[in-house]
Amino acid sequence: MGEELTGKVIRVSDGDTITLLLPDSKMQEKVRLAGIDAPESPQDFGQRARKFLQDFIGGETAKVEYDGRDQYGRIVGVVFVDGKNINLEMVKCGLAWHYVAFARNNTQLAEAQAEAQRKRRGLWVQPNPIPPWEFRREQRGKRNATSPKATAKQ
Repeated sequence: MGEELTGKVIRVSDGDTITLLLPDSKMQEKVRLAGIDAPESPQDFGQRARKFLQDFIGGETAKVEYDGRDQYGRIVGVVFVDGKNINLEMVKCGLAWHYVAFARNNTQLAEAQAEAQRKRRGLWVQPNPIPPWEFRREQRGKRNATSPKATAKQ
């Protein structure tokens, strides 16, 4: 990771997105936790992941190591609080998936997920948890099927 920023965690949007207040500038930066994907809010464990992250780092000073931004303008990086890798902690606790599509070679996240699955932590207590990327794809399909263009073709 090439760049760093530090700020106070002032908002937790969900289990993998936070907002930092940068010191001295009063600017805010939205940060997407790299290499992980937490359940969406309406999914099982979605609210639990957000609450865990809020309780864990809300109001704390966080350091973010990052290389760039995503298509929404969010910084995508690894978040540290008191030297602890928060991205990794979310996977260890079973409250986020290792997002292989964006972190294929991250063996730490892969091993953390395998252990969480073996020990049935968090979302892994479910027999067949639905990954958030599949949930989002399903939701887009439902929206497209009910759009005015889709219903006009029927």
